[in-house]
Formats: sequence, structure tokens, C-alpha cells
Amino acid sequence: MSINHRHKSQHIIKSFEAEYLKKRPLPIKIADLLTSYFGTMSFFIINIVVYGFWMYANSGKIPGFPIIDPYPYSFMNSFVSIEAIFLTIIVLMSQNREGQRDILRNELGLQVELISEREITKILNLLKQILRDQKNLKDDKDLNEMTSEIDAGYIERKLKEQLEESENKPIL
Repeated sequence: MSINHRHKSQHIIKSFEAEYLKKRPLPIKIADLLTSYFGTMSFFIINIVVYGFWMYANSGKIPGFPIIDPYPYSFMNSFVSIEAIFLTIIVLMSQNREGQRDILRNELGLQVELISEREITKILNLLKQILRDQKNLKDDKDLNEMTSEIDAGYIERKLKEQLEESENKPIL
């Protein structure tokens, strides 16, 4: 594959990605931004510092600091539970968007693969014609099979059948 062709392919994928990212609604943009922060070491360290300070301060070891949430830190546990709920919802929103984007990316990939399949079949047919013109064509079962057109509808129906079968089977 030439560098120019590869560059064009990467440009198509980047433009697809950029277009999809621009169309996100504001809540999803915010969820993506927060999710990218929640997965960092700084977020982890901030949580350790905040909760560590909370436990230390409420243990009575800081003179003059009032104990507002004594052990077993029920107020802190409530806050941690609420934080976990919000983190879960935000991460799930971001994952749903990623899933939708992956579906679109897979659809684009399938379309490109179908175009490539047609192009390769055309090239093989041209090769077959050249060999025929040179009277060098021998009966080649593999070449005959490769030059026959792929029935994408048949493949799609088979995939649907397999998915339906797998959905009806109980998970062990």
C-alpha cells in the first residue's frame, strides 16, 4: 500500500472520528471529559488524600479539630456511595457513546471491505482474462472460486442466524 493511499485512508478515519465527536450532545461531552479525568492517577491520589485526611481528622488526632464523623465514618461512607453512583453513571454514558461509535466504525469497515472484495475480484478476473488471452489458462478451482461474486446478503443472514442461536442458548 502506498504512503499516499495509507495517508488518505487515515484521513478518512480521522475525519469520521472528528465528525462523530463534534456531533456529541453537551451532556455526553461532559461525561467524556469527566471519564477521561476519572481514569487518571491524579484522581486516584486526590481520593486517597481526601479520604485519608477525613479519617485522620475524625479520629481526634488533630487538636482543636472537631470530630464531625466518628468511626465508622458513616457520613464519609454515604459520600463514597454517592460518588460511586455518579462515577458509574458517567462512565456508563461514556461507554454507551463508545459502543455507538464502534458500531458506526464497524459499519464503515464492512463497507470498505466489501468495496475491497469487489476490487480484488475484478483484478482476479482481469488476471484470468490475461491468462486466457495468452492461452495459458489452466483449470484452477481456487481461482474460479475467488472470482465468483461474494453474496453479502447470504453472509449477513448466516450471521443473524448464528446470533439468534447464541442468544437462545443459556449461559453456563
